[in-house]
Amino acid sequence: MSRILSPDFSWILRNPSHEIWHADNLFNVETARKARHFHRQLPSFRQTPLCSLSELAQMLGVEGIYVKDESQRLELNSFKAMGGSFAIFRYLQKRLGLSDEEMTYKFLISKECHDMTGTLTFASATDGNHGKGIAWASRMLGHKCNIYVHKETSQARIDAIRMFGANVTVVDGNYDDAVRQVAEDARDNGWIIISDTSWAGYTEVPTWIMQGYTTMLLEAQEQFAGMGIERPTHIFVQAGVGALAASVIGFYASLFKNDLPKFVVVEPDKAACLYLSAEVGDGQPHNVTGDLDTIMAGLACGEPSGIAWDVLWPLVDAFIKVPDYIAARGMRILATPLKGDPFVISGESGAVGLGAFYSMMNEKEACGELIKHLGIDSNSRILFINSEGNTDPVHFRQILWDGCDQVPQDYWTER
Repeated sequence: MSRILSPDFSWILRNPSHEIWHADNLFNVETARKARHFHRQLPSFRQTPLCSLSELAQMLGVEGIYVKDESQRLELNSFKAMGGSFAIFRYLQKRLGLSDEEMTYKFLISKECHDMTGTLTFASATDGNHGKGIAWASRMLGHKCNIYVHKETSQARIDAIRMFGANVTVVDGNYDDAVRQVAEDARDNGWIIISDTSWAGYTEVPTWIMQGYTTMLLEAQEQFAGMGIERPTHIFVQAGVGALAASVIGFYASLFKNDLPKFVVVEPDKAACLYLSAEVGDGQPHNVTGDLDTIMAGLACGEPSGIAWDVLWPLVDAFIKVPDYIAARGMRILATPLKGDPFVISGESGAVGLGAFYSMMNEKEACGELIKHLGIDSNSRILFINSEGNTDPVHFRQILWDGCDQVPQDYWTER
């Protein structure tokens, strides 16, 4: 059933089946270790921090709040390159018929490898970060790249993609229109699509992309262990097509199959395809249509990834859809922390999970059923993924400096 905090903030509570075979098959620890083994070979690879917001946790009445800060990932200000680079690695490995031991990063950038493959063209649709990651990986390996974006993509995001040598095509439509157009043009021109969403007959590459994301989750678990923490009790993860959400939730379901955390998926209210799919309740993914107009550019997707949905449907305890001001609130909380908590730079898509959680805990009376369903209390340890940093500097300043996307006064903090 669903309940409403405000006309634009609502949720669906579920008692999922907890069938984990999809998750265990795709996102087990061994797969994560293989992904990390590859990523560790990248010249600029560094582990990103797991930030503890202990003062905010105390304020909200939980044991711990932890943010895996992917704004510091590689040189790209986003987690996305982890998936795209791993998918290209797996594609080339399969094409050349080589083992993991033979397919090293050193070999990938070698003349020998390039002579075997020739110059390839990788292509994808994007809202910004994924395309930038594909462009970065393509240039690093000496190949070409074509990226398609929708008409509402900011110039800053387009420029960031072009900075890594990609050709950028602007499609007159939304993200899903860009996905369809690049698929058609790739077929006509012999390009290789590296897409993080799946469709009928196209599942292998999106699976590799999601598996590439598990490097950051393996890191997070080791960082939790270093703090003396076995696991988070709750995970809030944002979703567009669902690839990130499926990898995060799938990894933790596989790792803690006998004692699962509570899983919450958060989406923009104008692009809530997973929420709609849960609302229909037939176990199948469903699309939303329209302009998908949200400041959360990385989540502005109307068509779920089928393989991601197969992981999420049996595992998610609550789907939440929120207005844009919730993401803006999350950005401000991270950028202006309580004294003693670390400063975290987050973009709109990266901050929405924390913004949603804070809003729940700030409106406990309205959200009581949701909080109770999730079992959030003084023993709860909540994990969030800051999936991007300041990827659109102008809009970042408009939100932080100018008060863009203000929280309605009825929901202001009173503590």
